[in-house]
Amino acid sequence: MATTNSRSCLQYLLHLAHDNLDFRLPEIKALLALRGKQFQPIENFKEKSPFWCLDGLSEEDVRGIMARSVCAKSAFELWGHGHTHSELRTSLLNYPSENMSPFMEKHSTYRINVYTFNKTLEFTDRIKKIDALDYLPFEGSVSLKSPQHVFCLLEDYGTDPNDIPDHPYYIYFGRWIGDGQRELIRSHSVKNRHFIGNTSMDAGLSFIMANHAKVKENDVVFDPFVGTGSLLVACSQFGAYVCGSDIDYNTIHGKGRSSRKNQKWRGPDENIRANLRQYGTEDMYLDVMVSDASKPVWREAALFDAIITDPPYGIRESTRRTGSHKDTTKPPDGFYVESHVPVSQAYHLSDIFTDLLNFSAHRLVMGGRLVYWLPVYRPDYSEEMVPLHPCLRLISNSEQTLSSHTSRRLITMEKIKEPEEQDSLALGADPSLSPYQGHNAFREKYFSGVNKRSGKEENKPEVNGE
Repeated sequence: MATTNSRSCLQYLLHLAHDNLDFRLPEIKALLALRGKQFQPIENFKEKSPFWCLDGLSEEDVRGIMARSVCAKSAFELWGHGHTHSELRTSLLNYPSENMSPFMEKHSTYRINVYTFNKTLEFTDRIKKIDALDYLPFEGSVSLKSPQHVFCLLEDYGTDPNDIPDHPYYIYFGRWIGDGQRELIRSHSVKNRHFIGNTSMDAGLSFIMANHAKVKENDVVFDPFVGTGSLLVACSQFGAYVCGSDIDYNTIHGKGRSSRKNQKWRGPDENIRANLRQYGTEDMYLDVMVSDASKPVWREAALFDAIITDPPYGIRESTRRTGSHKDTTKPPDGFYVESHVPVSQAYHLSDIFTDLLNFSAHRLVMGGRLVYWLPVYRPDYSEEMVPLHPCLRLISNSEQTLSSHTSRRLITMEKIKEPEEQDSLALGADPSLSPYQGHNAFREKYFSGVNKRSGKEENKPEVNGE
């Protein structure tokens, strides 16, 4: 088997999926940070490109990224690259032979694949491109089914499907290292999950959030708006112990109407624990509880390695907390009524985010991360709308567009210091740390945009004179 210990000056090529473009860079940076590595792209780096060339890594680092990433499709040890096949040939011939030779030995087997981004090639054209690489000193034999080494010629034809050039903009050649974890998106699809609800998080985004939070084995992860537990499922897959809370009693206990077709009420396998059992990670389940995120119920201590959540926006799920504006008679201490249902009142988005950041500042371990979704009305958006806290540093801010007028932004923050008394004063004195009240109008603006759009559709002229 080829060894890589004595090989040096290596660069690696990441082939990334061309979706969730805003989330890719924070994910790769977070996964590198887990290994104590910096993100070091080579010159002419383009974030929106499907191909990234990275420096300063080992093969072990790259394999570590591929073992977690759902944004990256594949990784390669980069042997050569250029704008044309002539430049590629020159680059490959200048590549150190000592780096190539361990994978080209006489008794080894290999295969060469051809991948084109934004263009489909005929089989005969692919064979011609492989034959044109005959200047490479392969001494082994070809094995299409089970080769020891796989190599790939990758051609980039740009990102515009309506303007595909005759010749690629750039060409790469390298040795395949490994594939990412895109399969998790399919295997954990909410379509096949036992327990889902109106706001169950997409599997791909759940794993992206877990990676942004740098969730790792034996971490303790908490979701204060746990819902049906999609985020707990993703974090448990990476070896973390998970727990959560939610104000909705029926969701926490798996009661009420079923989300399944032709089934009226939820069955015994429709709960959060059953979701983890479905994917073989029930051992990572700590517990969930009915709790109001606005009320302090946890002891004063750094309890969690990561807090990952998707707060309610008031669209599909209401934003409520316990309490009332009316004068109510408080029962005597120790008095408990089993059938008591607490009164609830509106929980404004600005208060949700203020409470979430304060909770995270007090309950995260040092260096722990908070990852959450922030809904925004796009015409009004500015970076000043992102909530801040003296104890938390903003790491990334990635947008997922929902419609022409709304989006939600995935906010990642990291705890950099323990809370102090002056932090409370700073929150009141510093305008940049004050809650942005405009979040409270998101629901109204969301439905205003929907109504305007439906109104335009109704006013469209009818065709064919009908």
